[in-house]
Amino acid sequence: MSAIEHSELASPTPVSNKAPVEEPSAAFTPPEPDTTRPTLTGSFGMAASTHWLGTATAQSVLERGGNAIDAAMAGAFVLHIVEPHLNGPGGELVAIVSPAAGTSQVVVGQGPAPAGATIDHYRSEGLTEVPGAGALAAAVPGAVEAWLRLLAEYGTWTVRDVLSYAIHYAREGHTAGVRLCQVIDTMRDLFVSDWPTSAEQWLVKGAAPVPGSLVGNRAYANTLERLVEIAESAGSDRLAQIARFGDEWRRGFVARAVVDFAGTPHRHSTGGVHAGVIGMDDFASFEPTLEAPVRASFRGTTVAKAGFWTQGPVLLQTLGILETFDDCHLDPSTALGAHTILEALKLAFADRDSYYGDAVDGSLPPEALLSREYARRRAAQITDTASTEISPGVIPGFVPFLPPAPHWQSAEALPSDTRGAGEPTVTESGITQGDTCHIDVVDRHGNMISATPSGGWLQSSPTVPGLGICLGTRLQMTWLDPESPSALRPCRRPRTTLTPTVLEREGRAVAALGSPGGDQQDQWQLLYLLRTIVGGYSPQEAIDAPAFHTLNVVASFWPRTWQPGVVVVESRLGSAVIEELERRGHTVRVEPPWSLGRLSVVTRDAGTGVLSAAANPRGAQGYAAGR
Repeated sequence: MSAIEHSELASPTPVSNKAPVEEPSAAFTPPEPDTTRPTLTGSFGMAASTHWLGTATAQSVLERGGNAIDAAMAGAFVLHIVEPHLNGPGGELVAIVSPAAGTSQVVVGQGPAPAGATIDHYRSEGLTEVPGAGALAAAVPGAVEAWLRLLAEYGTWTVRDVLSYAIHYAREGHTAGVRLCQVIDTMRDLFVSDWPTSAEQWLVKGAAPVPGSLVGNRAYANTLERLVEIAESAGSDRLAQIARFGDEWRRGFVARAVVDFAGTPHRHSTGGVHAGVIGMDDFASFEPTLEAPVRASFRGTTVAKAGFWTQGPVLLQTLGILETFDDCHLDPSTALGAHTILEALKLAFADRDSYYGDAVDGSLPPEALLSREYARRRAAQITDTASTEISPGVIPGFVPFLPPAPHWQSAEALPSDTRGAGEPTVTESGITQGDTCHIDVVDRHGNMISATPSGGWLQSSPTVPGLGICLGTRLQMTWLDPESPSALRPCRRPRTTLTPTVLEREGRAVAALGSPGGDQQDQWQLLYLLRTIVGGYSPQEAIDAPAFHTLNVVASFWPRTWQPGVVVVESRLGSAVIEELERRGHTVRVEPPWSLGRLSVVTRDAGTGVLSAAANPRGAQGYAAGR
């Protein structure tokens, strides 16, 4: 192992955590006396994200008088530059915004399938599933317009001021991290042989950049600068500029370049050569919306999530099931707690794959899956032995959908080339690991936002020449089966894994949190909530604590694997807990001690106004900042 690899995987050095914590439940394992970092506290503003430059940008905006929404948007566009293997402007956004003088709203920046994305068309191309990479996997890009809607509705800055940070890093470069360089190196042969525009953008003399070298995206810098100049041609009014920027994005030079290039046949993750179907009308017709969150109460805290077109209600369902157990069953640090949590997650995820999706037309009432009676019935299905089944619940009047068995591939039967597929960290073996980006911000006025931008990463499809933009791959989450509630349907949103969270007490937002991780996002957030709400851990203690997740779900990403009974754990969970999980029938895959979980969080005490923030130390990339 090289020195660089070792430094990334090594356990972070503990430091004393002086932040005040609640008294843990007597049934809970106390947190370790030391954590990797303190939980930051202050009264001015806090930001946390998956990359220190995103966090620093957001905090800079707060210091210069911007509010939390201005700060989050500026930080998110910097994430396009510094984490291009994890998100991009051609992707999507799901966020929850909680204004100081209003109620929480879900920001729907998940674009729909293009009008030409029909099941018949994909089958006529010889496909049985939507590919994991290539333009046929692309939904209409929604992230940029969603941020513009947020800026117009809740922000205070102009587009030039907000985007100046991203333009700087895109033009001047940033120091490349180890993972970014690894992904580019893994994709190098494909770029050279089949995606020449990506080779031109990301390779240096035919090779991947090395960690620590400067990496930028001048084409994207030029794109943003041109959009800003066009926006300013609308005059000095801030809202007019935002509207003009958005109009040029969806009807002007950006849309034209993307549509023309996506329609050129190119290699997809399946190995086939196909042309995309996204058109100008698809760009022009998309409008991001705001909608009310789906909410559930857990131990006196209201948890707000995006609706059943996301996997967000999985967290609410799991909390409802766990609410029926006493505290000793909710401790993730014990075998009893881990087993109970894993089994509850399996039940909620089975419901996700059977009932969630935009294609259900709202016919499945949320109360059917979120009622206390339903949660009690599901909890009664949990035994002392690990389940290895996909077991959706029974909802009167509804037939649960199950993906046909041939789609549930074992990890040992993966296609020979999965480069670029999945979400979206590519390993040398070709297996993908869930990941994306996240940012949380709270300001002194009480504005708060939790945002999960994703998609459009550099390995998702060939780089559009002249723009520095790649299309996303969210349609891979749909099924080419019209019976599925998440079937591929023109002009419908694919069910997404993006799942930010806001916690509320007495109608006010008190925390904004989230995580990258695909199907693991709500699993890792669940551990955080149990440790803070029930166990009394501080935010940083909860983030630092050992993580785990189940693979006993049908993966949302191509090639849609299913691994019955498999649980992935950090070795820090301890040999005694691991052995007991195995005795209960779990197949335990032990990973390095600091390898699972990517959470960040900001909080606001409704009584004192004290703000706090914490971020994931794993990978030495996520940071919190504030004062």
